[in-house]
Amino acid sequence: MDDTRGGPLLLIAGRANRPLALEIGRILGEDPESATIRDFADGEIFVRIDRNARGRDVFIMQPTVAPAGSVVELLLLIDAAVRASAARVTAVVPYFGYGRQDRKDQPRVAIGAKLMANLMVAAGANRVIGMDFHQHQIQAFFDIPVDHLYAAPVLTHYFREMNLPDLVVVAPDVSSAKMARGFAKRLDATIAIVDKRRPAANQAEVLNVVGEVDGKTCLIVDDMVDTGGTLANAVIALKERGATQVFAAATHAILSGPAVERLAAAPLEEFIVTDTIHVPENRRFDGLKILSVAELFAKAIECVHENKSVSELFETGAGV
Repeated sequence: MDDTRGGPLLLIAGRANRPLALEIGRILGEDPESATIRDFADGEIFVRIDRNARGRDVFIMQPTVAPAGSVVELLLLIDAAVRASAARVTAVVPYFGYGRQDRKDQPRVAIGAKLMANLMVAAGANRVIGMDFHQHQIQAFFDIPVDHLYAAPVLTHYFREMNLPDLVVVAPDVSSAKMARGFAKRLDATIAIVDKRRPAANQAEVLNVVGEVDGKTCLIVDDMVDTGGTLANAVIALKERGATQVFAAATHAILSGPAVERLAAAPLEEFIVTDTIHVPENRRFDGLKILSVAELFAKAIECVHENKSVSELFETGAGV
């Protein structure tokens, strides 16, 4: 199959984030409930596309969140679309799991991000639409076109409307400094960086804060929040150094393990995330606010389907 538009658009949703898929479908005027997906007694996943896919431009919406069944479900849906003679299959992956395993930084480890990319291509995907990969170079792991969207326009619009005084955008670690600079530029703010170290996986401790935060309003930005340890420690460190208010924003709210308890107890004014990952009601807490990226994804799908440029959607995040 070549990468040209086929017939009418067909939107299919996996089970990992049905609310986002339904909202994207509402904007596009398409029903994403186009497949039967169920689990067998032994845990195997069964998928069947319930509408005609022959010659159609198929978009499959599924973030690859834990557990790994979400990945298998996406691969099966891609394979089903290919075998149903779809003209083109695009994997819409709001959250790309395994993105932190993007290099071999110690002996005898897998490069999980590359493996996930290989699997999607091998299953038959012709294109990928994603948002805020953990590292931008993950785009190069795919041997097919990738449209990499940014949540920055949605998040910065929210904080611009708040008009926070004496704002400092804070990177929770050195690797987030580029993202923080992008936010600071759009919000006309200064920047600070938290110097931390990781004594073990999913553990972090703050050593220093580089930048002026005393008497300032701080906004911590990151691409994802997993167990919440890095963010909670950064909030405490900023408050100890004189920050008057501390806000936080992240694209992907993984919120695993003790994250909810840690963040609910942290002296945060608000924690703003997007809906790339569905946060169930029992994982929500006071101060958590979820912004939708459905419109961004709907516009990207529409542009790809109509063979229009997607660049206007992600150039706004080029400096992030």
